[in-house]
Amino acid sequence: MRIGFGCDHAGIDLKNILIEYMTEKGHACVDYGTNYDENGEVIKCDYPVKGHEVGEAVAKGDVDYAILICGSGIGISMSANKIKGVRAAVCSEPYSAMMAKRHNDANIIAFGARVVGEELAKMIVDSFFDAEFEGGRHARRVELIEK
Repeated sequence: MRIGFGCDHAGIDLKNILIEYMTEKGHACVDYGTNYDENGEVIKCDYPVKGHEVGEAVAKGDVDYAILICGSGIGISMSANKIKGVRAAVCSEPYSAMMAKRHNDANIIAFGARVVGEELAKMIVDSFFDAEFEGGRHARRVELIEK
Protein backbone atom coordinates (compact mmCIF):
# COMPACT_ATOMS: atom_id res chain seq x y z
CA MET A 1 0.00 0.00 0.00
CA ARG A 2 1.24 3.51 -0.83
CA ILE A 3 0.70 6.02 1.97
CA GLY A 4 1.25 9.74 1.53
CA PHE A 5 2.42 11.86 4.44
CA GLY A 6 2.13 15.60 4.77
CA CYS A 7 2.59 18.09 7.58
CA ASP A 8 3.28 21.65 8.45
CA HIS A 9 6.26 22.65 10.60
CA ALA A 10 4.48 21.55 13.81
CA GLY A 11 4.23 17.95 12.64
CA ILE A 12 7.66 17.17 11.18
CA ASP A 13 8.97 14.97 13.99
CA LEU A 14 5.78 12.95 14.37
CA LYS A 15 5.48 12.56 10.59
CA ASN A 16 9.02 11.22 10.36
CA ILE A 17 8.39 8.77 13.21
CA LEU A 18 5.25 7.48 11.50
CA ILE A 19 6.96 7.16 8.12
CA GLU A 20 9.58 4.95 9.75
CA TYR A 21 6.89 2.98 11.60
CA MET A 22 4.80 2.34 8.47
CA THR A 23 7.88 1.54 6.36
CA GLU A 24 8.84 -1.12 8.92
CA LYS A 25 5.34 -2.57 8.45
CA GLY A 26 6.05 -2.95 4.74
CA HIS A 27 4.21 0.06 3.31
CA ALA A 28 5.59 2.36 0.63
CA CYS A 29 5.62 5.85 2.12
CA VAL A 30 5.67 9.07 0.12
CA ASP A 31 6.84 12.12 2.05
CA TYR A 32 5.27 15.35 0.79
CA GLY A 33 6.99 17.34 3.52
CA THR A 34 7.63 19.63 5.12
CA ASN A 35 11.00 18.78 6.64
CA TYR A 36 14.24 20.23 7.91
CA ASP A 37 16.70 21.92 5.58
CA GLU A 38 20.36 20.87 5.21
CA ASN A 39 21.27 22.96 8.28
CA GLY A 40 18.68 21.26 10.46
CA GLU A 41 16.37 24.26 10.38
CA VAL A 42 12.61 23.78 10.08
CA ILE A 43 11.25 24.57 6.64
CA LYS A 44 8.16 26.58 7.55
CA CYS A 45 5.01 25.63 5.71
CA ASP A 46 1.35 26.60 5.80
CA TYR A 47 -0.88 23.62 6.59
CA PRO A 48 -3.43 24.44 3.84
CA VAL A 49 -0.71 23.96 1.22
CA LYS A 50 0.19 20.47 2.44
CA GLY A 51 -3.44 19.49 2.99
CA HIS A 52 -4.23 20.43 -0.59
CA GLU A 53 -1.12 18.80 -2.06
CA VAL A 54 -1.64 15.48 -0.29
CA GLY A 55 -5.39 15.57 -0.88
CA GLU A 56 -4.71 15.92 -4.61
CA ALA A 57 -2.34 12.95 -4.49
CA VAL A 58 -5.04 10.78 -2.90
CA ALA A 59 -7.73 11.97 -5.31
CA LYS A 60 -5.51 11.28 -8.34
CA GLY A 61 -4.52 7.85 -7.05
CA ASP A 62 -0.84 8.67 -6.64
CA VAL A 63 -1.18 7.20 -3.13
CA ASP A 64 -3.84 4.90 -1.69
CA TYR A 65 -4.26 6.70 1.65
CA ALA A 66 -2.64 9.54 3.52
CA ILE A 67 -1.74 10.76 6.97
CA LEU A 68 -1.74 14.51 7.63
CA ILE A 69 -0.33 16.23 10.69
CA CYS A 70 -0.43 19.83 11.85
CA GLY A 71 -0.65 21.33 15.34
CA SER A 72 -4.26 20.23 15.92
CA GLY A 73 -5.03 18.18 12.81
CA ILE A 74 -8.04 20.37 12.12
CA GLY A 75 -6.78 22.90 9.60
CA ILE A 76 -4.84 20.45 7.46
CA SER A 77 -7.85 18.11 7.28
CA MET A 78 -10.18 20.96 6.35
CA SER A 79 -7.86 21.85 3.48
CA ALA A 80 -7.68 18.25 2.24
CA ASN A 81 -11.46 17.93 2.40
CA LYS A 82 -11.80 20.68 -0.21
CA ILE A 83 -10.56 18.20 -2.81
CA LYS A 84 -13.28 16.15 -4.50
CA GLY A 85 -12.92 12.50 -3.57
CA VAL A 86 -11.12 13.14 -0.30
CA ARG A 87 -12.65 12.03 2.98
CA ALA A 88 -10.26 13.20 5.69
CA ALA A 89 -11.06 12.61 9.35
CA VAL A 90 -9.36 14.11 12.38
CA CYS A 91 -8.71 11.31 14.85
CA SER A 92 -7.33 11.80 18.34
CA GLU A 93 -7.88 8.22 19.50
CA PRO A 94 -8.07 4.77 17.89
CA TYR A 95 -11.87 4.26 17.98
CA SER A 96 -12.57 7.29 15.78
CA ALA A 97 -9.87 6.18 13.34
CA MET A 98 -11.43 2.73 13.06
CA MET A 99 -14.94 4.12 12.58
CA ALA A 100 -13.76 6.72 10.05
CA LYS A 101 -12.69 3.83 7.83
CA ARG A 102 -15.54 1.40 8.64
CA HIS A 103 -18.46 3.80 8.24
CA ASN A 104 -17.11 6.77 6.29
CA ASP A 105 -14.58 5.12 3.99
CA ALA A 106 -12.05 7.77 5.01
CA ASN A 107 -8.98 7.86 2.81
CA ILE A 108 -7.01 10.32 4.93
CA ILE A 109 -6.55 10.54 8.66
CA ALA A 110 -5.25 13.63 10.35
CA PHE A 111 -4.18 14.43 13.85
CA GLY A 112 -2.42 17.06 15.83
CA ALA A 113 1.20 16.78 16.88
CA ARG A 114 0.27 18.98 19.84
CA VAL A 115 -2.65 16.68 20.70
CA VAL A 116 -1.36 13.11 20.43
CA GLY A 117 1.99 11.61 21.33
CA GLU A 118 4.07 9.14 19.39
CA GLU A 119 2.63 5.92 20.82
CA LEU A 120 -0.97 7.10 20.60
CA ALA A 121 -0.36 8.17 17.00
CA LYS A 122 0.86 4.65 16.20
CA MET A 123 -2.29 3.16 17.76
CA ILE A 124 -4.46 5.55 15.74
CA VAL A 125 -2.67 4.62 12.52
CA ASP A 126 -2.93 0.90 13.28
CA SER A 127 -6.67 1.17 14.02
CA PHE A 128 -7.25 3.02 10.78
CA PHE A 129 -5.26 0.68 8.55
CA ASP A 130 -6.55 -2.49 10.23
CA ALA A 131 -10.18 -1.46 9.61
CA GLU A 132 -12.12 -2.04 6.39
CA PHE A 133 -15.03 -0.11 4.92
CA GLU A 134 -18.23 -1.99 5.73
CA GLY A 135 -20.19 -0.78 2.69
CA GLY A 136 -23.89 -1.62 2.87
CA ARG A 137 -25.95 1.19 4.38
CA HIS A 138 -22.76 3.20 4.81
CA ALA A 139 -22.05 3.23 1.07
CA ARG A 140 -25.21 5.26 0.44
CA ARG A 141 -24.12 7.77 3.07
CA VAL A 142 -20.65 8.08 1.60
CA GLU A 143 -22.27 8.77 -1.77
CA LEU A 144 -24.27 11.57 -0.12
CA ILE A 145 -21.05 13.03 1.27
CA GLU A 146 -19.51 12.95 -2.19
CA LYS A 147 -22.46 14.86 -3.67
